[in-house]
Amino acid sequence: MAGKYLRGALIVFTETFPSPVPRAIVFQYNPETMTHSWTPATTNPGKADAPADPLAITGEPQESFSFTLAMDANDMIAGGDPVESALAEASGVYTRLAALEMLLFPTPPPLGGLIGAVTTALLGIGSPSPDPTRQVPAASLPMVLFVWGPGRIVPVRVTSLTITEKLYSAELLNPTHVEAQVALRVLTATELQQVHGPLGTVAQTAYGYSQALRQTLARDNLANAAESIIGMLPI
Repeated sequence: MAGKYLRGALIVFTETFPSPVPRAIVFQYNPETMTHSWTPATTNPGKADAPADPLAITGEPQESFSFTLAMDANDMIAGGDPVESALAEASGVYTRLAALEMLLFPTPPPLGGLIGAVTTALLGIGSPSPDPTRQVPAASLPMVLFVWGPGRIVPVRVTSLTITEKLYSAELLNPTHVEAQVALRVLTATELQQVHGPLGTVAQTAYGYSQALRQTLARDNLANAAESIIGMLPI
């Protein structure tokens, strides 16, 4: 029955005063399969007059996920939640679709960034500083955490969203059965250094937690395999 198993989710954080506000997009159904991909870090080409070490690399490996989410309004109507049931009867699965689509739209910088830039500029009048103003933060995509159980919580960007609408309501032609193909790219530690304030703290904490867990599991595997490789190596 619904609610009896752990569901995956995308948790969206928007920068609001005084702290970020989370919004959860909980998967109606967990995807049956998921592709987890890694792209190795790039090698350092060096210069023509100073070739680099061919084994040296720059940057970090790139991690990504892709999967298909199924959504069905009939199950939402029969799920027992009066609010969700009413929304599904009125708009099918449009609310879930809209929440996913908004992950691709940039959010404007918080008002405090603009006020801070203007205030700094005013205070800098007559100052010998050559650049009294500071840059107004540019719009950016929402900070999203991909949550797949307690062992995998990572900050991501949505890189692709393909929606296949299969059934519609007879009255308003709202989609009632949909499959959404989602592709996510995990932000690297270097990229997260550019995310400041409470949003940066949330994202960096999630990344550090998942990375530390991965390192611990890898050490456990090495410990378990130590005896099995004795005699395999010619040393």
